[in-house]
Amino acid sequence: VFQKWVNREISNFDYLIQLNTMAGRTYNDLAQYPVFPWILRDYTSEELDLNNPAVFRDLSKPIGVVNEKNAKTVKEKYISFFRYENFEDPLGMIDKFHYGTHYSNAAGVMHYLIRVEPFTTLHIQLQSGRFDCADRQFHSIPATWQALMDNPNDVKELIPEFFYFPEFLENQNGFNLGQLQMSKEMVNDVVLPKWAHSPEDFIYKHRKALESEYVSAHLHEWIDLIFGYKQRGPAAVEALNVFY
Repeated sequence: VFQKWVNREISNFDYLIQLNTMAGRTYNDLAQYPVFPWILRDYTSEELDLNNPAVFRDLSKPIGVVNEKNAKTVKEKYISFFRYENFEDPLGMIDKFHYGTHYSNAAGVMHYLIRVEPFTTLHIQLQSGRFDCADRQFHSIPATWQALMDNPNDVKELIPEFFYFPEFLENQNGFNLGQLQMSKEMVNDVVLPKWAHSPEDFIYKHRKALESEYVSAHLHEWIDLIFGYKQRGPAAVEALNVFY
């Protein structure tokens, strides 16, 4: 599979799906759901220029430190995390970590897929029988990216649906997902980047970005973090990539 990918006989999307499968990730387990990378950083331009390297996320860094400003906080947390987190570990059994949460977990999958069954019902069960408050819902792609850039504790990567499934961006079932506190706006369909004119257009352009020359040249750097040698040990510490 690797050789086919290197020779460009299979797409980046197909290679990532196969890597996830080999790593034991599956659509049948929310706790081990397939994980895909955020690949863009431009969610505000009117047009998306895939020939401009500046529109892409730095794939060599974990999502928690793509914004350089977060790197200092993350490093400090690792060095002094028992004090910093008020962390109780009297037996000294827990290894140090940069992030107390994870780039992929069941709650994160339900967060993205809240508008689509069976994930809607699973989300409601997780929230003790009701929807989570509107401000915590997945309501906007630009706002979700901005939150990642502002908050080193939010480290959610993407799921494969961002590259092929426009329906998850629409509230086709008309669920009442509540009202945002600040803007008083109702949470309905997901707010798209300005460069996307419809959910289908978003998926088309996002998939095109995944298969672009830039991502093809740098995707291995992200794979090293998630599936490769930077997952643990000294290489993970150096890459600011140690998870609880």
